[in-house]
Amino acid sequence: MSFKNKNYKNLSQKIFEKGDYKIIPIRYQDRFDIMLWRNEQIFHLRQNKILTKDAQDNYFNNIVSKLFEVQEPNQILFSYLKNDICIGYGGIVHIDWGIKTAEVSFIMDTKLEKDFFEFHWTIFLSLLKKVAFNELQFNSIFTYAYDLRPHLYPVLEKNNFDFKSKNQNEIEIDGKMIDAIIHECKNPYNHLKIREIVKEDVKLIYKWSNDTEVRKQSFNSNSINFKEHKNWFNRKLINSNSLLLINEYKGSKIGLVRFEIEDNKCKVGVLLDEIFRGKGLSSLMLIKSSKYYFKRFKLPIYAHIKASNIPSVRAFEKAGYKFFKKNIVNGINSLEYKLEKL
Repeated sequence: MSFKNKNYKNLSQKIFEKGDYKIIPIRYQDRFDIMLWRNEQIFHLRQNKILTKDAQDNYFNNIVSKLFEVQEPNQILFSYLKNDICIGYGGIVHIDWGIKTAEVSFIMDTKLEKDFFEFHWTIFLSLLKKVAFNELQFNSIFTYAYDLRPHLYPVLEKNNFDFKSKNQNEIEIDGKMIDAIIHECKNPYNHLKIREIVKEDVKLIYKWSNDTEVRKQSFNSNSINFKEHKNWFNRKLINSNSLLLINEYKGSKIGLVRFEIEDNKCKVGVLLDEIFRGKGLSSLMLIKSSKYYFKRFKLPIYAHIKASNIPSVRAFEKAGYKFFKKNIVNGINSLEYKLEKL
C-alpha cells in the first residue's frame, strides 16, 4: 500500500515547510520508524503494549488509509521531515469538528530527544499551527501530557500555549498516580478583523505612513506632506484596483495592508502601528488580508522588501510568501516575494 500523492480532503495544500523542515500527509514508508519511536517512548504515550510490525501494518492499512477518504477525519497525521527524511511524526487528534478544536500529538526520533527537544517541538508546532489555524480555522489546539516530562511545559509556553488545567491522578504508572497537564493555544486570527478603508481613516494612515521607522524602510524615505497624502487617499477610495485594508486586533486599529494593481500586477505593502511591533502581528495581517484579496482578485501578489529589512522578510515568509528574485529598486538592494492563489 502507498499513500503517495494523497492529501486530506479539507486541506488545500500538502506541504507545510520551514527551512529544511516540513510536514506532509503521513507516509506509509515511515510506519516502522514511527513504530520504533513509539515503543522506545512508550512511558509517556497512551500506548499500553509494544507495537509489532503486523499491528502497525494493520493500523496503517485499515485506520490511517481511511483518514484520506473522509471530509472530517478524527485525526490528521503528518510525517515530519528534514530534507525529505522522516525524523518524527504527529498531527492533530481527537478532533472535535463541532467546536473546532483538537489535541496536538508529536514524537520525534528518540535520538533527537536529549539535545534537540525544544528545537523540534518549536518547528513542529509552528507548522501545525499553519494547518490548524490558517487552513482549518480551528478555535484552539491543546496538549494533553502525563506529568512525566516537565521540560515540555516551558517549550509549550514559549510557543503561546497557556496552562489550562490539571487532571489529578489521571493514570497509575509503576504504582504511582500521575497527573495529566493540559496546555491550550487559541487561534490568534480570531482576534484579528479586517475592513476596507473609509474616509475617516485618512489621518490614521497618514500617521502610520509618516512614522520614522516606516520611512526608513521605504524605498522613498522622504516625509509625506498631508495635503498630498489626502489627495492620494481620496483617489484610492474610488479606485477599483486599490484595496486598502485596516486591520484591528482585539478592538485596536493596528495597521494597514495595501494591495495595488497596476500594469496587470499586484503589489502589496504593510504598515504597522509602532506600539504593536515585535508581536508577530504583521504575518497575521498578511495572511488574513491576502485571503480577503483573493476573494476579489486572481492576480498573484508581489512584495518588494529591502534586503536589510529582516523582520519584514520573516513576516512575509511566515505568511506563505515565497522568494521570487532579487531586484534593485531606487538603487537599493531588494528581495521580491510572491504569493499565488492556491
